[in-house]
Amino acid sequence: MDSLFQLAADPTAWVALATLIVMEVVLGIDNLIFISILTNKLPAHQQTKARRIGIGLALILRLGLLGTVAYIVHLTQPVFEIFGKAFSWRDMILIGGGLFLLWKATKEIHESVDPDDGHEDASTSPVVMSFAAAVGQILVLDLVFSIDSIITAVGMTDHVPIMVIAVITAVTVMLLAADPLARFIAANPTVVMLALGFLIMIGMTLIAEGFGAHVPKGYIYTAMAFSAGVEGLNLLARRRKRGKKAGEPG
Repeated sequence: MDSLFQLAADPTAWVALATLIVMEVVLGIDNLIFISILTNKLPAHQQTKARRIGIGLALILRLGLLGTVAYIVHLTQPVFEIFGKAFSWRDMILIGGGLFLLWKATKEIHESVDPDDGHEDASTSPVVMSFAAAVGQILVLDLVFSIDSIITAVGMTDHVPIMVIAVITAVTVMLLAADPLARFIAANPTVVMLALGFLIMIGMTLIAEGFGAHVPKGYIYTAMAFSAGVEGLNLLARRRKRGKKAGEPG
């Protein structure tokens, strides 16, 4: 308890906490976009439940990983070497997660562009399997993003209580934003394509990080913010056009 009071009285601890919360929230955007797109493909009555399960799993994984933080740090140690390039468990997890994101985003883009291709038997597939598959895929990405998030957090502070508070705060923000974001994505098909493009970019970034090519996150999120801003202007322009047409006399 004394250590908690000491942290509360330390201004640098508050700065570290605020910085870590912002970082965790930003990193959670990637996870939230994936969860929103995936759960929107489920029946309406299962979507909110799947999102809550997915975000709940993210919280459990992050807190569980914080409990083994000493072991997580060792995931950055080289395991094997190929052509002079050493790979750690973290590298392999990032590469695997990046490849999974590329596969999933590409598959979703293909289904969006050609929705009738290969879906003749979709109505005969058990809904339970679809729900289980969605939760399973969310869990895979939760694991990848959680490990990357915790390793980044360890590099910013040595205090586990600060990490725990930051993780709980970030996941709470994800939980509050999940349904509104999913509804917004579902109501705007062009935003779905933009979000899938984000997932491809994030997947490529994870693969690059796995191969040792560090990509500053600021560049990635600046590009995402710029694209989202342009799409927001497009949505506003389309809405005004519809409003003008609705106001024209028949």
